[in-house]
Amino acid sequence: MRKSTRPKTLAEVAALARDGDMLGFSIAEFLDEFYAEPLAERLAEEPRSLTELLTDEGLADAYLAAIADHLSRQYQMKRPPWVFGPGRVLANPWFAMESHGGRMCMLIESPSAFRERNIFVSANALSRA
Repeated sequence: MRKSTRPKTLAEVAALARDGDMLGFSIAEFLDEFYAEPLAERLAEEPRSLTELLTDEGLADAYLAAIADHLSRQYQMKRPPWVFGPGRVLANPWFAMESHGGRMCMLIESPSAFRERNIFVSANALSRA
């Protein structure tokens, strides 16, 4: 049987990142692994900072923290301390959609772990269904 090469932790997601597209793909694969076996250890290790690599004004770093925070809350796990660290909150709001209607919807339905980091996504942003 072939061993899975999917990232098992958010730290592995960050280690695999080469660009925004690769990061998105790695996050999706991580979520598949996490939902199959939700363990706090998968969220515990702090991912490396991606700010310089992606030049995205810290979006990736804040997004990874939001994922860990949201999943911790959803699965009633202790939130890892690194999610509260510097560089894990955006200075300016970021919306996954640019349209006015989309933004209004995201203001309402974005999970709190994302809103607290100035990130506005749909309620099912981490869904893999």
